[in-house]
This record gives sequence, structure tokens and C-alpha cells, in this order.
Amino acid sequence: MTEQWDEADRLAALSAYDILDTQPEAVFDDIVILAARLCDTSMAVISLVDGDRQWFKARVGIDPIETERDLSFCDLTMREPGTTVVPDARLDPRFADNTFVTGEPRVRFYAGAPLRSAEGLPLGSLSVLDATARPEGLTPLQLQALEVLSRQVTTHMELRRALRERRESQERLERALAASVHVGAWEWDLIDDHFVGDERFARICDVDPDLAARGAPVSVYVQRLHPDDAPRVLAAYQTAMASGEPFEEEYRVGGDDARWVLGRGEVFAIHGGKALSFAGTVVDITARKRDEQARELLSQELSHRIKNIFAVVSALTALSARQFPEARAFAETLRTRIAALARAHEFVRPHTEASRPTVGAMTLHAFLTDLFKPYAGPDGAPQVVLSGDDAAFDDQAATSVALLFHELATNAAKYGALSVEDGQVLLTTRRQGDRFILSWEENGGPPVAGPPDRSGFGSSLAALSVEGQLGGKLERLWAAGGLRVTADLPATALSRRRAAQIVA
Repeated sequence: MTEQWDEADRLAALSAYDILDTQPEAVFDDIVILAARLCDTSMAVISLVDGDRQWFKARVGIDPIETERDLSFCDLTMREPGTTVVPDARLDPRFADNTFVTGEPRVRFYAGAPLRSAEGLPLGSLSVLDATARPEGLTPLQLQALEVLSRQVTTHMELRRALRERRESQERLERALAASVHVGAWEWDLIDDHFVGDERFARICDVDPDLAARGAPVSVYVQRLHPDDAPRVLAAYQTAMASGEPFEEEYRVGGDDARWVLGRGEVFAIHGGKALSFAGTVVDITARKRDEQARELLSQELSHRIKNIFAVVSALTALSARQFPEARAFAETLRTRIAALARAHEFVRPHTEASRPTVGAMTLHAFLTDLFKPYAGPDGAPQVVLSGDDAAFDDQAATSVALLFHELATNAAKYGALSVEDGQVLLTTRRQGDRFILSWEENGGPPVAGPPDRSGFGSSLAALSVEGQLGGKLERLWAAGGLRVTADLPATALSRRRAAQIVA
């Protein structure tokens, strides 16, 4: 009775041995020679059955190193639970038409013991063959010897695989150890204030290796921290010790030629609510920091050039207006739009700590507050009152938002609530499920007679910004008390980079 197994699993098991098409090996050659002698046959093979072929790892008395699978005695043998014995292949309907029987080497007698993986999946067989029929088959001793040798084959295959896996594991370990020259380990006994580090820690942090090995009070190592980073790092250590949360900070060690490191640590054996020991690693990240600084410098340079382009275009527009007085109104409108785009760029461009905008973090409310500064009242109080839910904000949304609210504010300053001293605009932002709603409501301005007779460029630009660029919907209501505008956006529209990172 044959066993049941999945061919894909069988082939995967065979592949895991990494033995197919390898060079001859004495241990397997010795087994087939011994099998042929013990069973008194002229041929013996260790046959492994691949997808469409049988391949001989070792053979004696047979020339081919492989044959097609449909010619394989072994393909049948490996499916059987025990040893297969064929006294005369010419009389066995399973093999009578096989070209190994009808042609060279004219096999008559065959006996094969299956080779199985540790999981019991069939891999092939150890077989003995002869050109002379043998009605009596194998003696009990020969049968036992063949089965014992077949188990020896699988044992050596398992050993071969284990040695390969060990070698690969050793290679991975060696690669890891080679990489670990950039990682140092440290431990801080908080009770005795005894801080020790290994040789790599000493090298990375530029301290004496003997001192690091002996240990010293942590104050000795604190002196190696860059003065600008020391307060932050020490505060992070204190927080970690008080909370039990992991410590992780990037900081510099050394003086003018400081090295950047990534320090990680964790508090350990905490007793009575008090931390007893702190241990962790330092990783040399100087090269990475230099690359980051180079990229930041390039980004700031490109940003600076873009800012200059805005200034040049604005100046050219003003110059053209002086040459062509009839285009002055158009030029002034264009200049204000360019200025709005410049403010949007200034807000979201890469900054150093020194050049960072003073309006706050990169959020929608911070951006809008900066955008509406020119529309403050006579006493400096804002005429555009902002309230509601804030949102993360990035450069992909800045241009569209700047153009939308610049158009609304400009029109309100010409014709609406911002054209009079007591007028006011209420701008409300709110998150609503997977949507983000921005509502512009003008109050206290001149009465509104109704919608304009035609849609101007500004209205078209606002619609393009919301519907074309932000993927939202824009609605206008020309109420008697003032214009009402609602921009209904997908919640992710204002910070598409962050949304993409979350999905990833």
C-alpha cells in the first residue's frame, strides 16, 4: 500500500538538502560499492527523483548520471513503504517495456530500498540491479543489509545538510561580528554608580579601553558628551530610569571633531520601585549623519533658489506694471498670488533649527495663521478667526490650500467682510470621520445681493485647488449676511506623505 504525500512538499524537502548535481563524494560511492558486493549484483545506484528526472548521486556499473523520470524504477520504489524486489523485470508489467529492460543495460533483477527525509517524505532509493534474473530475490541478510545501507544514505544526507546549515550560520555570525565593530555595549550599576563598557564602546566613545573595562562613575563618561547634547541626553536617562521605558537618543561624543552615536538602553532586577541597573548599546552613526547633513544642505540650497525665483518673478511683475500702467491691477493681483505661494513654500521648505518659522509646528492652523497675518485689523487683532480641529500638514497640500484661502481673503478684503473695519471671518476646521471640513463664514461686511453674474478666474482657481488638487468638494452660499464657503476634503488630503507611510 503506497503512502500519501504532496509532490510540492516532496520536491521542497529534496531541494533543502542542496545535493542535486553535486560532485561525487566518497561516502556515497562507498555505499553503492558495498551494496553491490553484499547483494552480489553488477550495478548499484543512489537515485534521487527530481521533478522530471532521476539523478544518481553515486553509481557503479551504470554510465548515465541521470535519466528521465518515466524510466525510473526508483520513482515506484520510493512510493512503497518497504523494499521493492523485482526478480525478473521482463515478467513484471510495471517494467517490461522500460528501455532499461529492453535495451542497455538490460536490467533483469532489481531491488530498491526507499530514501526518506526526516519528515518521512520520499526522496529516492538505494537500488541494486543485475542483468541476470534472480527468481529467489535477495536473502534475508542481503535484504537487511540493503535497508541498513539506505538508512545510512539518509543519515549522511542529513549530516551533510546539517554541516551546510552550520557553515552558513557561521558565515552569518562572522558577518554580524564584522558589522558589530560599529556597536559597543555598556552597563551602569546605578547603586554603586559604576559604568563599564566593552572595547568597541571605548573606541566609539573615544575613551580609554582600560578605563572602560575597569569602570568608573558615570560623570567621567558624561564629560565626553558634546556640551550641546549633554542636557538632553541626561534628561532622557533620568526619564528612562524613572519610568522604566527604554532609552533611545542620538547625540555627539567628543569635542570639535565629535562622533555621532545612537544610544539605546533599558533599566533592569527593579526593586522597591527603584532602578538598580541600566544596560544598552551605542552605535556609530557618524557616516549616516554626515549623509543626512549633506542632503539637508542640498535641500536648503534648492529651497533658497526657489525662494529667489519667487522674488524675481514678483519683481519682474512690478517692473512690467510700471511699463504698462493699464496692466497695473492685473499685475498687483498676480503679485499677491505669487506672495501667497512664496509664504506656502517658506512654511514647508526644509529648515535648520535657526531658520525654522516662528509660527509653530507644521500644522494647518499654524500655516493659516501665518497666511492671514496681512489681514489683521487696525489694532492688530486678527479679522480671520480660526478655530476647530488642527491637522498635520505637508508640502503636497500647501500650494492648494494657500491659493484657496488667498483668493477668499483677497475677495473678502475687496468686496466682503474684510473690506470694513468691523467685518470678520470665522474659519472653522473639523474632522468628521474620514473627511476634513473647512468652513469660511463672512460676517459684518456689505450686504450680499446674490451670486455674481459670472465666475472669475479666482473662483476657478479655488475650485481647481480643492477639487483638482486635494480631491475634495467646494460649495459656495451667497447668503445676505456674507459669503459661506465649505471645502470638504478627504482626511488624508492635507498630509498625504504621512498617510502613505502609515499604509506602508
